[in-house]
Amino acid sequence: MGEAEYDPAARKAEQDEITKLIDKINIPALISRASALRGGLTCSILQDLRYDRSTRSSVMGGMNYHIEISFDDGISWLARVRRSNATSPPAELRDYILRSEVSTLHFLGETQVPVPKVFDFNFCEPNPIGVGYILMEKLPGSSLRWSLATPEQRKKVASQLADIYIELKAHPFAMTGSMHHPGSYDLGPFARESLTDFHDSQMKALGPFFSIELYFSAHIRLILDLIVRQESYVDRAVDAFLIHRFLLDKVPEACSQRLLDDGKFYLKHADEKGDQILVDEEFNITGIIDWEWAYTDSKSGAFNSPIVLLPVADFYAGKTSIGEDETFLQSALKQKGIRISERLSGMAGSSTDFDFAAVTTSQIGRDSLGSLPDFWEPWASLVISIGRLGRQKHWNTTKMIINSNK
Repeated sequence: MGEAEYDPAARKAEQDEITKLIDKINIPALISRASALRGGLTCSILQDLRYDRSTRSSVMGGMNYHIEISFDDGISWLARVRRSNATSPPAELRDYILRSEVSTLHFLGETQVPVPKVFDFNFCEPNPIGVGYILMEKLPGSSLRWSLATPEQRKKVASQLADIYIELKAHPFAMTGSMHHPGSYDLGPFARESLTDFHDSQMKALGPFFSIELYFSAHIRLILDLIVRQESYVDRAVDAFLIHRFLLDKVPEACSQRLLDDGKFYLKHADEKGDQILVDEEFNITGIIDWEWAYTDSKSGAFNSPIVLLPVADFYAGKTSIGEDETFLQSALKQKGIRISERLSGMAGSSTDFDFAAVTTSQIGRDSLGSLPDFWEPWASLVISIGRLGRQKHWNTTKMIINSNK
């Protein structure tokens, strides 16, 4: 199917998906539930509950659909409903991810990190609402548009991000994994599709782990297994296997260079593109949203540069120098007397080289189904660059084999 045929088909499929989802929702029951949770206060849904491509970005993202519930006293809530399409995970994993998100928000609600408060949730289907849902506070502000911000506005946001990093650092964990049980802050397996496998219809998510080396090794071994089973990188199996096998060999060396790690783990947002940050007109951060997939990571991973700050072109070129936007966060952390990121603690040296490699290792699951062909070449080139930095004894041979299979 060509692009001319694909785009209209994709739009039609999305429209059908959202229409079907809305039809499943018992709107009177949703309104009644929200009202009951506020002692019978009258509420209503003002938005037009039908698919409208012109307003889609305001009510839905890639994973969830949102319904705004307005109360008579001016307070607004959001009903967060999971989308369901060909890319959605199985129901068991979907519900596990939702439970993890609720657990994470409950935990963060006890900290100074600005997140929406959760008022109610029900993942079981069928239920009176008709679908699994989370009822949460609607925070003020709009998603940060980093590209439109001035240098001064970026510095202001970076300073506030530094404060959030410092707050998260005050709440360490003993393992790396995801929160998984509302009402408890215990860690369980990772709540993420790319870190989950299924055997005989049984879900087997990776983790939790007591060391970052065990996590990296398990993650890469899962991808190697998927490649062998022809479930990942089916068009580039040899290339992908060799690259991931190289990364597996590099894990012990890389982890040994994490000089700032302290054996503890810290909560990390899993999708730091920038739109998870809500700001007001003065660029004050009003909230951090979309905590599905959140997990705990080592200090050097949890407090690394968020993706929104990375110099993307340099990243794919294998350059390890700090980007201009990263210097804003670097300066803010320095002014606050905090040294928690190897990448942000220096402009060069082995720790920076490794830190950049670690970012790559943490990104390997993003194309774990081999569904992003345009991503392969820059990604492979980056790994080759890291291979040069790592000075692996057998890397030239491996690179020659990879190039011969292109």
